[in-house]
Amino acid sequence: MPFPASHPALDRALSARGYAEPTPVQAAVLDAEQGRDLLVSAQTGSGKTVAFGLALAPTLLGEAEKFAEFGAPVALVIAPTRELALQVSNELQWLYAQTGARIVSCVGGMDPKVERRALERGCHIVVGTPGRLRDHVERGALDLSTLQAVVLDEADEMLDMGFQEDLTFILDAAPAERRTLLFSATLARDIVQLAKTYQKDALRIDTVAGAGSHADIEYKAIRVAPNEVELAVVNVLRYFEAPGALVFANTRERVKHLTSSLRERGFSVVGLSGELTQSQRSEALQALRDGHARVCVATDVAARGLDLPDLGLVIHAEIPVNKAGLLHRSGRTGRAGRKGVSVLLVSYTRRRKVELMLQSASIQAEWSGPPSAEMILENDRKRMLADPVLTAPVEDEEALALGRQLLEKSSPEQVAAALIRLYQQKLPAPEEVYDDERMKRQQATGRNDKGQPDVPYTDFARGGDMAWFRINIGRDKNADPKWLMPTICRLGHVTKRDIGSIKIFERETKFEITQEMKAKFEAAIAQGLEDGVRIDPAVKPGPSEKPVSRWDKKPAGDRPEKKPWKAREDGGDKPAWKPREDRPEGARKPWVKREDGDKPAWKAREDRPQGEKKPWVKRDDAAPAAEGKKPWVKRTADTPTPPGKKPWVKKPAAEGKTPWAPRSDAEAAPAAGDKPWKGKPKGGDRPWAPRDARGKPPAGKPYKAKGPR
Repeated sequence: MPFPASHPALDRALSARGYAEPTPVQAAVLDAEQGRDLLVSAQTGSGKTVAFGLALAPTLLGEAEKFAEFGAPVALVIAPTRELALQVSNELQWLYAQTGARIVSCVGGMDPKVERRALERGCHIVVGTPGRLRDHVERGALDLSTLQAVVLDEADEMLDMGFQEDLTFILDAAPAERRTLLFSATLARDIVQLAKTYQKDALRIDTVAGAGSHADIEYKAIRVAPNEVELAVVNVLRYFEAPGALVFANTRERVKHLTSSLRERGFSVVGLSGELTQSQRSEALQALRDGHARVCVATDVAARGLDLPDLGLVIHAEIPVNKAGLLHRSGRTGRAGRKGVSVLLVSYTRRRKVELMLQSASIQAEWSGPPSAEMILENDRKRMLADPVLTAPVEDEEALALGRQLLEKSSPEQVAAALIRLYQQKLPAPEEVYDDERMKRQQATGRNDKGQPDVPYTDFARGGDMAWFRINIGRDKNADPKWLMPTICRLGHVTKRDIGSIKIFERETKFEITQEMKAKFEAAIAQGLEDGVRIDPAVKPGPSEKPVSRWDKKPAGDRPEKKPWKAREDGGDKPAWKPREDRPEGARKPWVKREDGDKPAWKAREDRPQGEKKPWVKRDDAAPAAEGKKPWVKRTADTPTPPGKKPWVKKPAAEGKTPWAPRSDAEAAPAAGDKPWKGKPKGGDRPWAPRDARGKPPAGKPYKAKGPR
């Protein structure tokens, strides 16, 4: 159907642009009553920008052919991201080119001073992001008093990104008597509530209901091993060879890694993530539009509103968070009636989640293994033979003359072979990616290896033909299947579905690998393992090899030796415990007298000198104890030192100092209950004296002056 008449200037712009018939959302918006608020739900890539551009024309221009002189803006368009805002601004530029409209964009990452000067010069339409628009309103640079219409593009995305407060501020600052157009991919509860608050008698237009999700997009789900996602991206890009491809990752670091990896392999690739400045992001998008780059690796920041030319392939290198993310990512291709392909790279552990996501989005995806190198080379041959360069007429006489000279020197076969080599040299080499033949058989038969019905969440069914390996990590190194499983997967480039039984022994662990993965596992471990880790082929454990549980007691031979006991005189291996009444008074342990003389026999506490510490020696017979004196004396230089003991040596007095000395015999003992004075004697002429009554000595301890220090 032809485009309905909207405004003469806009109709001429559409004709010059080659628009022959409207999309469903454009037709529904043009058929709506003029001047009425609209709540539109439409898929990405359905032509929403042109739709609200056409819907605004009667409100902004009326019967006038062109806009009047510049002043405060009469229309405001709010978009969630910088890229989408700039893209909307470019779309409105050509659509309103013949109306004399001045359009100003206000987005984060650009110079705010330049934007303020453009607003001061006057404009008709302002397109921007919520944060930057609010900043201009608060600083008085953006006057909203003359607004006649406000458009919220991708409103659901703005709410998801946390712009609700900014949107509320802007809408409250706009005149109450205005027209509000709200466009969203989904009409969730918060979107409906926003519409009820800021719209008046809005007409609800839903172009998604009853239509298949992204009918122009072919969905493919490819099974890959978790450690081969990067290789699968390479092969998918090579298999389809789309003029433009968009690869999605979930984090900025992943975007950096994939961009570098693809560039090293020979792809013309650019990265796009939130950490880039606005100029860097604009350069990346411009490189895609100009054809200087063929692949763009991006985070979800590029999933909204970007319209890249000839974008025929979208690859989900990492699974999107939810259904909305899947639809918005995939919506970058298959736009405006063009066909596109959306490929999900699904590891075996995420297959169930992806199937539920596709089911909730009503999407039928074709499941398969990754493209093999043979399939890619076959496609290369077909594309080369169908290349228009070989069939197009040659009008360059100089090129024809050079071709004749080549044929005179070389045979046609040699010239053709050289042409093929040149053609292949500019193509990145395909990767050898594992194709799960067992999964293919299960998909064909609907049964797993045990004959059970195959469902996406079924774990690996043990049994069948397996190969045994051993790793030098056992229970002595706290081996546990919880961390052994990922270790084996990482070292051998396999998944947990390829691992069978795991049997942990004291100093090693044996495990099973499927026969399909045996060759790949051996090749992976041959490339090198971590320090101290060794993996070798093994035989199936026999009945006598019993795995060791972490709850099992260790063998007696592995126990550490206990502290040996001193042998008794009677030949026993452990000293006998003496009855408590036979123990020396004050002894804490049942000691027995040593024969080597290193340690005196235990004596009652009252027989030991008080206040003095070891080393003590017992007085010999040649120096009997004096009457009333205890049989203990301090060690002297003449006294032999027992082995391992350090003799006590009197410390010489410093110059002008009097050494410490014990109380002389002439001095009287302190009175009972007093505490001896322990201060340093001054000048050496003051005897020791009792302390004044400031405390009592411990009960049961006789007074004893300390020896010299």
